[in-house]
Amino acid sequence: MLKNAFDTVIVRLGGEIGIKAPWTRKHYERRLASNIKATLKHYKISYSTLIRKSGRLYIKTRQAEDTAEKLRHIFGVSSLSPATETSSNLNDVLNESLALAKSGFAHGKSFAVRCHRVGKHEYTSQNLCAQVGKLILTSLPELELRVDLKHPEQSLQVEVRDKNAYLFTKTIKGVGGLPLGTQPKLVCLLKSDMQSATACWMTMKRGCPPILVHVENSILRRHKGISDVKRAAQVLMEWNTGFPRKLRVARYRYDLTSIPKEYTRELAELVRKRLMLRTAQRIAEIENAEGIVTGDWIPRRAAHTIHFFRIQDEAVKGFPVYRPLIGLNEAETEAIRDTIGLSKTAKEELVRTESEVTVKLAEIKKAESRLSLDEVVEDSVKSLYTLKL
Repeated sequence: MLKNAFDTVIVRLGGEIGIKAPWTRKHYERRLASNIKATLKHYKISYSTLIRKSGRLYIKTRQAEDTAEKLRHIFGVSSLSPATETSSNLNDVLNESLALAKSGFAHGKSFAVRCHRVGKHEYTSQNLCAQVGKLILTSLPELELRVDLKHPEQSLQVEVRDKNAYLFTKTIKGVGGLPLGTQPKLVCLLKSDMQSATACWMTMKRGCPPILVHVENSILRRHKGISDVKRAAQVLMEWNTGFPRKLRVARYRYDLTSIPKEYTRELAELVRKRLMLRTAQRIAEIENAEGIVTGDWIPRRAAHTIHFFRIQDEAVKGFPVYRPLIGLNEAETEAIRDTIGLSKTAKEELVRTESEVTVKLAEIKKAESRLSLDEVVEDSVKSLYTLKL
């Protein structure tokens, strides 16, 4: 397909937007349009107009194919098509259809014509499809095309809307969801594994802008440093265009490896996780965020994972902690990770929740009473520094 054949991008809105009440739908559409404009500005893509109409956005640009590829990362978009715009006059539609088939159809393959129409016209959708298909077959015998309406190898689609018609041969799938910024901010705790980044992306898909936070500590023996965390954050930023592109890092001057030796592994790990949640809560309060997101999940051989989650959350009473991965298995999580574009990396060692040891809340509180946690949290918040992505 010749790049200059297209002058428009059709942006189809996610199905969830279409079922909202009129005022909410209008708000979501405006937010989506704003996010699209921010993305085009970020990638320095020029366009002349962006029009909202009937569950669609139409972008006039000479970089239609590049624009469609960049916008597939916008939440709230179900699909996109680089298209050619013409009038709904029958002769104009026929001429543009022939030109598009001539430049874009492959030799010797089957094809179909699909037509959709909104408004009153001198032709029906079925009649238009028949005329376009006949014209292509009779005018381009050198391509040796054949018609297959059920399983075509290539297709030409025509959308007629009142006085305009849009012709295209490709549909790029979007991710759907809700436009980013239609829901409150959330603090996303990022670690060196890919699970936490996947969990963050899932809340972004529900419209929540992320505040990316990494808490450095020394209790994890296999911690690989900030490089993996920063790499994951940069991938997330490809889905976050138009919003702050930064990673906040907090440090504990208190050496977490000095937690008393007599503590069991489970007890020491829960003290660390509760401390991390307390730090995230303080950052959320400062940033006016509405909750915390973690990459916690339930391992295959888990025995007391839910019990541990309850103990962790008690540290931030009344403040929500979201775990989007809790309902997914490892294969499902990996499929989402592939969609996001996150590379595989060594997984951070998980709490051994398959063991038969159950830590009680009273034991945790007794252990924490020896650690001056309020001072540790405030000190870590003061240590915050920002990495631009």
